[in-house]
Amino acid sequence: MSRFATIGKVFSEHRYQLMLTYTLSGLELLGTLLRPYFLGEAVNDLLKGSYHGLIILSIQHLIWLLIGTFRHMYDTRTYTGIYVHLVTRMLSRKVVQSDVSKLSAHSTLAREFVDFLEYDLYYVLAAIVDIFGALILLLFYDKTVVLICLAVLVPVMIMSFIFGKKMESLNLGKNDELEKQVGIIGSNEPSEITEHYRNLRRWQVKISDQEAWNFGAMEILVLIVIAFSLIVTTKPTATAMLAGDILGIYNYILKFTTGLDTIPYTIQRLSSLKDITRRIALEEKEDEEDDDE
Repeated sequence: MSRFATIGKVFSEHRYQLMLTYTLSGLELLGTLLRPYFLGEAVNDLLKGSYHGLIILSIQHLIWLLIGTFRHMYDTRTYTGIYVHLVTRMLSRKVVQSDVSKLSAHSTLAREFVDFLEYDLYYVLAAIVDIFGALILLLFYDKTVVLICLAVLVPVMIMSFIFGKKMESLNLGKNDELEKQVGIIGSNEPSEITEHYRNLRRWQVKISDQEAWNFGAMEILVLIVIAFSLIVTTKPTATAMLAGDILGIYNYILKFTTGLDTIPYTIQRLSSLKDITRRIALEEKEDEEDDDE
């Protein structure tokens, strides 16, 4: 079973719950994306002596609040159910009797897998909405700012590809060491236990260092976007804008840069998920081979 089939199997078994929670998440993110626009319109209307924009903003915010509250409550029920189903299926296999160390590690990886579905995938969706939603809405304000943002996306994608390859290798090494944990602890050998945890620490430090370097590079690109956008929208020859429009522009620039900031974390989690699903798939394959025998 491929790693994609593993993910597909989980989605198939829990498709209705996941469809509902991701639909709610999408609506919640859409509400967050549109808030700066309605805020800008409210400011423009208030400066004209009208409360119309403020009323629309309040209604939009209340709808977003209701959707978000229900989504948070429903998420917990959905993902705890998925985790219980996944981990009990893994621990009830025949291989549990032959390799407790590996199954213990895989039960931890199952928790990470469900955490990805519950938290990390939401951050991925949020980054997509922030980046592309902000670009679309910025078109209605200033097309030059959109061109600046698109230009920055090129080095971002190149950096993300390189970062993803490095993180894939680092996560592979860390999880290989993690699978040995229960066996090493059970050996009751102080030297082996010490070396094991030192190895885990080394892998974690390498992962953290790679994240830090990538974060620094991303923040430089974020600074470039903000600086050039400020120059373009405030130059004397720029078209005069209402205060609410300026507020909307800079809120969407911030949303775009927030989406860029999320990319390194997203790449790291996707790399980790790739290795986790590979191990779960291999475990299922081993179990199927045992059944055939």
